[in-house]
Amino acid sequence: MAQDTLYLKIDSNVEVHDTKVFLKDIAQLECSSREVENRVKVLQLPEAVGKKPGRYVKSVMEVIACIHREFPSLEINNIGEADFIITYEKPQQQYPGIGWIKTAAVSILSFFGAAFSIMTFNNDVDVTGLFGQVYELFTGQTSDGFTVLELSYSLGLALGIIVFFNHFAGKKLTADPTPLEVQMRTYEDDINSTIIEASRHKPKSEKTAAQDGIGV
Repeated sequence: MAQDTLYLKIDSNVEVHDTKVFLKDIAQLECSSREVENRVKVLQLPEAVGKKPGRYVKSVMEVIACIHREFPSLEINNIGEADFIITYEKPQQQYPGIGWIKTAAVSILSFFGAAFSIMTFNNDVDVTGLFGQVYELFTGQTSDGFTVLELSYSLGLALGIIVFFNHFAGKKLTADPTPLEVQMRTYEDDINSTIIEASRHKPKSEKTAAQDGIGV
């Protein structure tokens, strides 16, 4: 009889909302035996998180040990992360109005912040003076500050921002991720790597304390 094989895949950071963490909550599982797969999914990972919300670094060896306690002869192939983070967050009550207020606040700050940055840049390089010189050079007339140059510059600036960020009115212009999404993913990956590396260098006493609710 062929030996059953379990394939295990865990992402670098998984989020849970309960102190009781089951393998189905943190891992993708695939097994040659459907019965074994279903039983593995409901196995609880002991001391997965502490009592307080936070980030808790775990090793896939802990997950494999948990599975082998119930299935000693099961062959396990890990195709995910060797070390990963379990982010424990308590479920929060949803208030629809709060979400709209946050969105409005971020939109206002982004609008005026971007406008201020553009204005200071234009003043630093004296775009108004440059346009005035170009307009007078080609037309022989003095610019009043509201010419086709200013109009085309304003339209081109708006169009360039839309094309660069690949996002307008909730829709993407192409299937590629936006620059902001790329930067946020890079930032998140850097955070995960830093937390895992910091955990590896912690004394054993500190790791035990983290399990009691301090987290990372």
